[in-house]
Amino acid sequence: MRRIKTIGHSNHPIERFLELLEGGAVEAVVDVRSVPYSRRFPQFGRERLTQSLASRGILYRYEGAALGGKPKGGENYAALAARPEFTDALSRLIAAAADTTLGLMCAEKDPLDCHRTVLVSRRLAERGVAIDHLLADGGQMSHNSIEEILLESSGDGTPDLFTSSEERVVRLARAYTHREQAMKSGQGRRK
Repeated sequence: MRRIKTIGHSNHPIERFLELLEGGAVEAVVDVRSVPYSRRFPQFGRERLTQSLASRGILYRYEGAALGGKPKGGENYAALAARPEFTDALSRLIAAAADTTLGLMCAEKDPLDCHRTVLVSRRLAERGVAIDHLLADGGQMSHNSIEEILLESSGDGTPDLFTSSEERVVRLARAYTHREQAMKSGQGRRK
């Protein structure tokens, strides 16, 4: 299986966004936004984006209905992740990643400010999928590194050699829950 990438379109001009995708060897963009449009950045509306991607030979697929981070009825991410349509969409991603480099796309620049990491990538990683986050500066960061940052900033203590794997899982789950709550309260943006 190929590594799955993630990216936030942020406020990039479309050419820069396409360069970032090409730098990450992304062959297909999977849009995980609940609403595949942007009033502030119309170049990322579903139709225009599809055309721009096609001009570079990159496929577009919308999965925001199943993987979007804005649930109806105020569900939390754990409830969203338990929905059959969510788990089915993850299975589709994993199957597609067998022979295609996917790039999960949402709006937020920083991976830790976005549900593509806190909701979707987390569950993919739990299934053993390797994930790299494409950064605005052209760099990449592994999902494992993102989780270490999350643990370090959690206030729960950074796991060390004496931390059991079970305790690390518990601490990481708490850190993800805190991050989700911070994002939803508007306190989520990292400096």
